[in-house]
Amino acid sequence: MALEMLVGLHVVDEAGYQSYRDKMTPILESYRGRFGYDFKVSEVLKSKTEAPINRVFTIFFPDQDSRDAFFSNDAYLKVRKGYFEKSVTDTTIIATYEK
Repeated sequence: MALEMLVGLHVVDEAGYQSYRDKMTPILESYRGRFGYDFKVSEVLKSKTEAPINRVFTIFFPDQDSRDAFFSNDAYLKVRKGYFEKSVTDTTIIATYEK
C-alpha cells in the first residue's frame, strides 16, 4: 500500500537545502518516491511541537519497504549529512498515512 508523509522543517539555509533537494531527488526517484506538495510557510498558527516550521511538504513512496530502503540508502545518507544537516535545524513528521 502506498505511503505518504506530511513533513514540517525549519530551514535555516535555503541554498544549502536546495542543494540537498537537487542531490537527493534522483535517489528518491530510484525508489519510485516523489514530492507532492511543497510550501514555504511564513506563520504557524498552531503546532503540537515547540520546533519552528517554515517549510511543509508531502513525500510519497509506493510502500513502506521503499521508504525504509530510501532513508537507509548510503548515497542518500551521504547527501543528508553533507547538505540537510547543515541547512535544517528541526524536522517534524506531522503525519504518515497509507493511500
